[in-house]
Amino acid sequence: MKKLGLMALAAVLALGMVLGIGQVVRADIMQEPVVYTIDGQPYEGYFAINPGFGNNQPLVLLVHDWNGLDSYEMRRAQMLAEQGYATFAVDLYGQGVRPRNTEESQAESGKLYADRATMRARLAAGLAEAQQRMGVDGDRVVAIGYCFGGAAVLEMARAGMDLDGFVSFHGSFETPAGQDYRQTQGRVLILHGSDDPVAPMADVAQLAAEMDAADVDFDMEIYGGVDHAFTVWTAGDRYDGRADRKSWRALLTFLGETID
Repeated sequence: MKKLGLMALAAVLALGMVLGIGQVVRADIMQEPVVYTIDGQPYEGYFAINPGFGNNQPLVLLVHDWNGLDSYEMRRAQMLAEQGYATFAVDLYGQGVRPRNTEESQAESGKLYADRATMRARLAAGLAEAQQRMGVDGDRVVAIGYCFGGAAVLEMARAGMDLDGFVSFHGSFETPAGQDYRQTQGRVLILHGSDDPVAPMADVAQLAAEMDAADVDFDMEIYGGVDHAFTVWTAGDRYDGRADRKSWRALLTFLGETID
């Protein structure tokens, strides 16, 4: 992503002030890149934890947007660690594969949209890596994702992965042929803008119908007039500070109810 501009930086600082995030807490965060292998190929995730919250911390698995794991996901992981959630940002593309433009992002995400078995395998491998990190309680896990990552998190839910919860921020909702939500193990939270052209309200209604049919425990929070990518600080006019803050508080409430 591009370097934060002054307005985006102000939004980040304002979000921290609203949530009571201070420099003293942030200084305690331990963070590191984590290289792991899938089928002999290297992938590079990112792990953040605040040891001050003790051992056996609940785990958040964070799935990146279509442009790969970058500073945005790293900052979100740090913010969660500041709240006492050990966070592992998974890599679905491979070490060094970081799209630089829209075309490359479409190409990399498109490969996984077209090959759901590979997407699931990489998600499962990232989860397994996260669960073995020091200080983590691997039995208390919620997966969250942004945009492409939101779609990937719902793939995990349909796959029946044994997690406590799944959270999609401005994700896409298409269910591939032959899939459904009958195997979903945990709660689902959808955080979405009503003016999102990637997944319009008709898609939201369809998703709700599918989850109802499968008896999934789910909630949706819809932000009126809000566009796609509303939490992304560098998204220009699409960024919506109010919806960003509200969705972040919704996430923290969800985590408190499911894995605290």
